[in-house]
Amino acid sequence: MTNTVRTPPHRLADRCAEWVAAPWFNITSFVVVVVNAVALGLETYRQLTAVAGPALRTVEYACLALFVVELLVRFGAHLRAPGGFFRDRWNVFDLVIVVAPLLPGVRENVTVLRLLRLSRIVRAFRLFPSLQVILVGIRRSLPGLGSFLLVTVLLLYGYAILGWMLFGVAYPDRYGTVGQAMLTLFLLLSLDGITDTLEAGREVTDWAVLYYVSYMVAACYLLTNLLVGLVLTALQEAHQEETAAARVARPAVDPEGPAEPSIREQLARLHQIVDELERQLPAREPDPPERARQVSGSRVPAGDR
Repeated sequence: MTNTVRTPPHRLADRCAEWVAAPWFNITSFVVVVVNAVALGLETYRQLTAVAGPALRTVEYACLALFVVELLVRFGAHLRAPGGFFRDRWNVFDLVIVVAPLLPGVRENVTVLRLLRLSRIVRAFRLFPSLQVILVGIRRSLPGLGSFLLVTVLLLYGYAILGWMLFGVAYPDRYGTVGQAMLTLFLLLSLDGITDTLEAGREVTDWAVLYYVSYMVAACYLLTNLLVGLVLTALQEAHQEETAAARVARPAVDPEGPAEPSIREQLARLHQIVDELERQLPAREPDPPERARQVSGSRVPAGDR
C-alpha cells in the first residue's frame, strides 16, 4: 500500500477547501456584503457623507480587501485543478466585480463604480443554497414569462381599444389614445382606485360595469394567478434539480465512504440472511421407529453377500 505524499500546494488546497465548506466562512462573507450595502446606502445622505466621508471610504476599502481575500481562498481550494475555479459562474462573477474597479477607464467612471459596488449585493445569492434555488427558479421562469407578457399585452390592448370607444370622449386624459388607455389599465392591475373608476365610468355608460368587472376577472385575477403558478412551478423544478444534484454529489464529497444504512434497512438485511439460512438447513431427520424400518429394509440378504 503506497502512501500519498501531500505537497504544500495540496495541503494549502485542503485547508482552503475546509474553510470554504465551513459555515462561518459563508456567514462572514454575508456580513461583509451587508456592511458594504449599508455603507453604499449611507453615502446617499449628503450631510452624513460630509461628516463621515473618510470613514465610509475606509469601510469600502476594507470590504474590498475582504472580498479579495475570499476570492483567493476560493481559488486556493481549486489548486489541484485551477480550471474548476473558472467553471463556476459565481467565481467568475466575483472576479469581475472585484477586478473591474481596478481597471483603467473604469475607476474614473463614478457611475460604473457605483453599479459595480451595487452588484456586490448580488453575491448574497451564492452564499446560501436556498437563495440560489430562488435565483435558478426565476431564471427558469423567464421563457414562460415571455408568453405571459405577450398574453398580457394583447389583453391590455383589446381592453384599451374598448376603453377608448367607451370613455375616450369623456376622459381624454386617461382614454384619449390607445397608449393612455393601456397605461390606465396597467395601473388598475393593482385594483387601486377601482371603485372610483367604476363610479366614474357608470356616469358615462351602463356598459362600464360589464367592462370593468370583466377586466378585473380576466386581468387582475386570472393573469395574476397564472403568473404566480408559473413562478411556483419554476421554483419547484429548481428545488428538485438542486436536491438531485446534492444526492449525486454526496458520495463524491464524503471521504469516509457510503453512509450508514438505516435501522430499517439493517433489519431487512437480517431477515434476508435468516431466510437464506433456513433454506440451506438439511431436511428434518425421521423419527426413531421410521429410522428403524429404514435400517431393516436396507439390510442385504445373506445369499446375496
